[in-house]
Amino acid sequence: MTEQLRKYAELAVKVGVNLQKGQHLVIGFGRRQVYPEHIEYARMLTEVAYDAGAKFVHVDWGDEWWMRETVARGSLETLATRAKWQASWVEQLAQEGAAFIAIPAPDPDLYQGVAHDRITQSERAVASAFRDFDNRRTGDQYRWVLTSAPTQAWANKVHPELPENERVQALWNDIFYCSRATGADPVRDWEDHVTTLQQRSDWLTKMKIKSLHYQAPGTDLTIELAPRHYWSSARHNALDGVPYVANIPTEEVYTTPNKTGVHGVVTSTLPLNHNGSMIEGMKLHFEGGRIVDYTADTGLEALKSIIEADEGSHFLGEVALVPIDSPIAQMNRLFYNTLFDENASCHLAIGRAYPLIEGGTKLAHAEWEAHGLNESLMHVDFMIGSNEMDIDALTMDGQTVPIFRGGKWATMI
Repeated sequence: MTEQLRKYAELAVKVGVNLQKGQHLVIGFGRRQVYPEHIEYARMLTEVAYDAGAKFVHVDWGDEWWMRETVARGSLETLATRAKWQASWVEQLAQEGAAFIAIPAPDPDLYQGVAHDRITQSERAVASAFRDFDNRRTGDQYRWVLTSAPTQAWANKVHPELPENERVQALWNDIFYCSRATGADPVRDWEDHVTTLQQRSDWLTKMKIKSLHYQAPGTDLTIELAPRHYWSSARHNALDGVPYVANIPTEEVYTTPNKTGVHGVVTSTLPLNHNGSMIEGMKLHFEGGRIVDYTADTGLEALKSIIEADEGSHFLGEVALVPIDSPIAQMNRLFYNTLFDENASCHLAIGRAYPLIEGGTKLAHAEWEAHGLNESLMHVDFMIGSNEMDIDALTMDGQTVPIFRGGKWATMI
């Protein structure tokens, strides 16, 4: 396990943030603090980072149960003040050139029994405190990566069929497999994987797509793409010129919709765990890009907290394509964790866009709307793919090109 864990940590440090000698590393930020059950992994990340020449490694320790009890019973005003202090420290390290690793591993049932208005208030407080940081982070000003590790609560949800004392190791095995960390040289394996995804995103960019039409049971949706958009995949180039990979694992290619160019209805195909609340059977209706009606079989209050967070959370910010034959999809396992579930299914994101247009990273946020980009406190992915989904592209020159058939790529490249 120690050898395997080190390989996994090396992926986060060498492929994820691509840490450079003399650079700070921050492990944990915002709501994604490092939990007590992640001590071994955080220590391994620290060791690997210093071996790679890190100047200073900061671990932001937290506790999920403490957060639940504080949201349920504590002063949310004090929690908001604390979040601003945390964001200030993170910003200081960012200005000194830090890279950032987060370990998302939320308990899917964390907030059962907690009043939704308090969950919503706490979520907005933390999101507001980290808004400027997150905008710069997702705009490639900093290098960052999400890379997960089990907790007992999460493992209990994913592997209820196993004896309790075997569930955490089983989830570790899943994570290593999904993250392509089981080979003799995972860093080299990731170079090949990144290249394959880049070929797919380059193909889509060169197609010059005007809009995508999604058809599946419960879904008939047209999404115009932002003018001058391009498709992205695993590898990003930070503003300092150093490449990095923001998600481990990742199987997606994605781009930015035109904020006001979404029309029709879409139905989710997998449950969404949002900050400890489960949402299932989402159905969203769009007119002129805006969500004008929404329902859910379960978790309607949690869905409402996302969509009603601000005006921008009534619009989409991301379009992502993932075939149903991706390695994670083939496991046929629900992880109750977006980092994994989104890489088993085509998905969309409610809220803030990634500025994936020509010159987008240099645009002031005041200019986003004029270029079709959406701004919001939220960025929440939800899964819509299935083996019954067909997607067609309408190109700028009027051609219709099949993109997905039966949930798989319609064209091999």
